[in-house]
Amino acid sequence: MPIDPNVSYTVLRANSVHSHEIEIKKSRFLALLSRVDSEEGARDFIAETKAQYRDARHHCSAFLLGPTRETGRTSDDGEPSGTAGMPMMQTLTSHKSPTQRERELEGDLSDICAVVVRWFGGVKLGAGGLVRAYSGAVAEALETAPLKTRMRSRSLAVRLDHSDAGRIEDDVRTAGFTVLPTSYEADAAVLTLAVPDRERDVQNALDTVTSLTAGQYTPELGGVDWHDIPLL
Repeated sequence: MPIDPNVSYTVLRANSVHSHEIEIKKSRFLALLSRVDSEEGARDFIAETKAQYRDARHHCSAFLLGPTRETGRTSDDGEPSGTAGMPMMQTLTSHKSPTQRERELEGDLSDICAVVVRWFGGVKLGAGGLVRAYSGAVAEALETAPLKTRMRSRSLAVRLDHSDAGRIEDDVRTAGFTVLPTSYEADAAVLTLAVPDRERDVQNALDTVTSLTAGQYTPELGGVDWHDIPLL
């Protein structure tokens, strides 16, 4: 069963810039993708890219923010209106993970900024050619980009005897739950799960942990936060 859209969405791996370059009629198009969490962060990335590649003629951009993609901005940066930023945005909004393609689900990529740097090669591409070039550069970059699922999670912690911690953690992982790093204290190991913030998932996690530990340990519910997990 897919995770509800309001509980999860797709993001680029944090602290990384992914790039891909294509060449069309001697013009070079370098697509750069970065994880961002605010409009200020996106504009900072755009400014840094312009400074790094100041010899290029154009630095076109598009970014999306938020679980529901409530914020989005584009820039053609000197290219004819509608030939760069908007095609890049449409590529971001339409991108689907392999699972989404297989299940015919809508794409949900967000918290991402794309900048395409163009070095003009002397041959004009026309409006259609520009649209294909800018959207294509971003699309090809996304195909190899390191993506994750960002999930709104309820934490569930279990204090375990050290002697039981490894076995129970393996059992919980095998049951399909996302396990956060275990903390080890003097008298216990604290196993923490990140469970989708939905009542049925939380109850299932409570019941499963209780069953796996034969009622020996009592899981405790914690707060709600967002966590990056492997791409669903």
